[in-house]
Amino acid sequence: MTATSGLGTSRLASPDLLRSVFRRHAAGVAVITARGETGPVGFTATSLSSVSAEPPMLSFGIGTGASSWPAIAATDHVGVHILGEHQQDLAATFARSGADRFGPPTVWGEGPEGVPVLGDVLAWTVCRVVGCVPAGDHRIVLAEVLLGDSTGPGRPLLYHQGQFNGLRD
Repeated sequence: MTATSGLGTSRLASPDLLRSVFRRHAAGVAVITARGETGPVGFTATSLSSVSAEPPMLSFGIGTGASSWPAIAATDHVGVHILGEHQQDLAATFARSGADRFGPPTVWGEGPEGVPVLGDVLAWTVCRVVGCVPAGDHRIVLAEVLLGDSTGPGRPLLYHQGQFNGLRD
């Protein structure tokens, strides 16, 4: 038996291959927000990662073609919100191009540093952007956590196989 036995049919690297591989990877769902020149901006992200405990830092990816990118690129502070399984509609709204992301029924208010902070989330932080790393057609944003709240009720929202899901017991 060889090491590649049972691996199926391999394909050359492509954007479609990468998307199909990561559809099989369950990821937590976050919404990233910032204050833009013409008002608040935000987008749904599944690329959120913890980077460092000391100082507390996180990272997320954003496409340079995303409507939120110009505001994220220009800002010093962002909001990071961990969504609960009850927030599938909110995740879809912030993922949809052209949506009124901050109109009703989205509950939000201006937080520290003018960052839009969403209501009813499992957890949120306000972060100071400390770096931005080019990564193909995306940028990896590094941000230091300044303050936040991790006491929201509920269970996390996940993204898997192109759909928002809750945890199963």
